[in-house]
Amino acid sequence: MMRFLADENFDNRILRGLLRVKPDLDVVRAQDTEISGAEDPILLEWAAKEERILLTHDVETRVGFAYERVKAGLPVPGVFEIRDTVPIGVAIDELILIIEASNPAEWKDKVSYIPLS
Repeated sequence: MMRFLADENFDNRILRGLLRVKPDLDVVRAQDTEISGAEDPILLEWAAKEERILLTHDVETRVGFAYERVKAGLPVPGVFEIRDTVPIGVAIDELILIIEASNPAEWKDKVSYIPLS
């Protein structure tokens, strides 16, 4: 089962749409945890410890820190970077497809961009 961490800037409309389609989805928002307001390396460390794939719109910094972790041999359960210009419906559809057609191991140590195509 896939587990997700949505960073503090992740669009809650996408989360609400995901939860309408998959009410049992295991997703937590960073702002609802002890890492609220944490710097990127701490956020990624927490995601790794909790085995949660990170959902983010932040291509500027988080993606770079994720690549640094992989290069250093540190775990990254995966990162899905969704540009904030991607329509909400497209983001939801792509994430549902990923959830239903793959498993968490396929995204380990990868940064993936949505839409996938």
